Amino acid sequence: MKFVDEVRIRVMAGRGGHGCVSFRREKYVPKGGPDGGDGGKGGDVVIEASGRKHTLLDFRYRHLFKARGGTHGQGQNRHGRGGEDLVLEVPAGTIVRDVETGEMLADLTEAGQRWVAARGGRGGRGNARFVSSTRQVPRMAEDGEEGEEREYVLELRLIADVGLVGLPNAGKSTLISVVSAARPKIADYPFTTLVPNLGVVRYNDAEPFVMADIPGLIEGAHQGAGLGIRFLRHIERTRVLVHLIDVSQLPDQDVLHPYRQIEKELQLYSAQMDRKPRVVALNKTDLVPEPQRLSEVADAYRQLGHPVLLVSALRREGLEDLLATLVRLLHAVEE
Repeated sequence: MKFVDEVRIRVMAGRGGHGCVSFRREKYVPKGGPDGGDGGKGGDVVIEASGRKHTLLDFRYRHLFKARGGTHGQGQNRHGRGGEDLVLEVPAGTIVRDVETGEMLADLTEAGQRWVAARGGRGGRGNARFVSSTRQVPRMAEDGEEGEEREYVLELRLIADVGLVGLPNAGKSTLISVVSAARPKIADYPFTTLVPNLGVVRYNDAEPFVMADIPGLIEGAHQGAGLGIRFLRHIERTRVLVHLIDVSQLPDQDVLHPYRQIEKELQLYSAQMDRKPRVVALNKTDLVPEPQRLSEVADAYRQLGHPVLLVSALRREGLEDLLATLVRLLHAVEE
């Protein structure tokens, strides 16, 4: 299934039905009077968050969505039927923005949450509505109103508990494939992951949590470099960040450089990233034969004040401690 996280759509609500001009004509009723019914209201266009959707693919190739109009009023005071609402299902975590201003109009974070994107037009009144003491034979009725027409940008931000961040080829895809049922593409070259991957992680008796593998970030990502700002936004909803560091590729002069590089991009994208707890996972320890080197690197990262763990996703070493730490931090965030 293709992952699509941003689309532009145009929605048109239904037009209201016209009111009817009619007069009661029945045998033995010489003065029947006006009996024209009202037109029905046009259908609304509603955007609803759904737990069944995980991508905006449904809107990738179809951009215009139009609700049904109301039917016209009829004689004998029969009112027109209202148009059926058009419900557009989107994944939970979808943001609706105004095309021109970029203003956020709705943030649909929970399944079942709804937002009316365009309201249907009001149905016109029939001539029976215009009877008065001075106008007993009205020969007028109203036309139905046009429905609203709007354009929006739908932007998906994944809802995950834990976000994996790091430079390309740090081993994020391997890690999420080992601790969950997710099966992302894995290869020994950078930018293997081109879309975020989600996996449900279960650890002992703890509540399962969702982990997101965010595509590799590079310097200038907040300005669109590499895979760019398109995927930085998926980190915003995560509660805990895991910095995955390839310990086998650290420079001798500054072992903290990969961490600082990613942190710089996170801060330049959003200052609110500081509030998220972090875990540093030094990955690919199986490629570093010197225990002294691993100890020195771990001590350097502990100076940052975050939990530091030595892991090898490929050999499944140190993952028990990593998952236990994540469960503990998620529990602390909830409190």
